[in-house]
Amino acid sequence: MPALKYLSAYSEQTQQQVSLLLAQNKLGEVLLKRYSKAHDVRTDKALYNYVQDLREEHLRNAEPINKVEYDSKIHVINHALGLHTSISRVQGGKLKAKHEIRVATMFKEVPLEFLRMIAVHELAHVKEKQHDKPFYKLCTYMEPNYHQYEFDLRLYLTHLDTGSGKLWT
Repeated sequence: MPALKYLSAYSEQTQQQVSLLLAQNKLGEVLLKRYSKAHDVRTDKALYNYVQDLREEHLRNAEPINKVEYDSKIHVINHALGLHTSISRVQGGKLKAKHEIRVATMFKEVPLEFLRMIAVHELAHVKEKQHDKPFYKLCTYMEPNYHQYEFDLRLYLTHLDTGSGKLWT
């Protein structure tokens, strides 16, 4: 069985099922059946509006997000699909934080569910800094199918890792 680096935390049975799909050249087909088309959030402005809408819907009392953009410097190789940064500085007598979210450019051409999963993940970092139980609870509050979308995204990354081409354009 080939090394499935994006699925290493999953059970042996799950990894075997994915390996079988890879051997039969059917992993892409399975993903295309589940997610038929890519989203149309292609510009930084559209991404900013999309993330702000999610924040307004689920995290109204959270600190504002100052910048959201696609970033071509983020690579899956660095184990990052998106980044949340918080820059704190003193203005007058107050400490102000500036929050930025950057999403890997590869997410311009994926289903909306994958983009939503990444956006929800990075938004959750505004309230919860660590990847712990409260963090994932917040993620599933904002997107009940969070874990399924994360798994399917890992399948897609595995598909790409085998040298297969993009599924959505």
